[in-house]
Amino acid sequence: MKRVLIPLAPGFEDLEAVTMVDLLRRAGVEVITAGLEPGLIQGARGMRVQPDATLSEILDQDFDMMALPGGLPGAEHLKNDSRVQALLQRHAQAGKWTAAICAAPMALAQAGLLEGRKATAYPGVLERLAVAGMTRIGDPVVVDGRVVTSRGPGTAMDFALALVEILAGRARREEVEAGLVRT
Repeated sequence: MKRVLIPLAPGFEDLEAVTMVDLLRRAGVEVITAGLEPGLIQGARGMRVQPDATLSEILDQDFDMMALPGGLPGAEHLKNDSRVQALLQRHAQAGKWTAAICAAPMALAQAGLLEGRKATAYPGVLERLAVAGMTRIGDPVVVDGRVVTSRGPGTAMDFALALVEILAGRARREEVEAGLVRT
């Protein structure tokens, strides 16, 4: 079974985090949410979530993908957390998937994972970053190598379905998507 780590920082974007967790679990992917700090983590819109573990508790575990929800100040916390940065770099060096939506691609940039890549993010986020060779794309979801980026809350379902397809295949994505009754 594929495993995905979703770190949760105070101020995460509620819709993005919940959509990723929900759709990946519908696809049969094991999802571990890990709080940067112990206890309930409050999202940008006030939702309070009890993560499955703390980030410190899972640092030595193996995951197929690390997926970051955006939101502010959540994405800033992910960008500035040395454990998150080390995990992102470890995933990239091992040829594993990293993914980020909304403002969270700033954490990928901080880890050096957007250099020379195509990427997207919430409008204005990538424009403020000096990343060598990065090409900003306006698409809802951008996949370049083993890095996946997306624009924001409105693209959360497309982003999560792209992650399902990457980890569980096209047929599983179609099965999950059919159950959502999307037009």
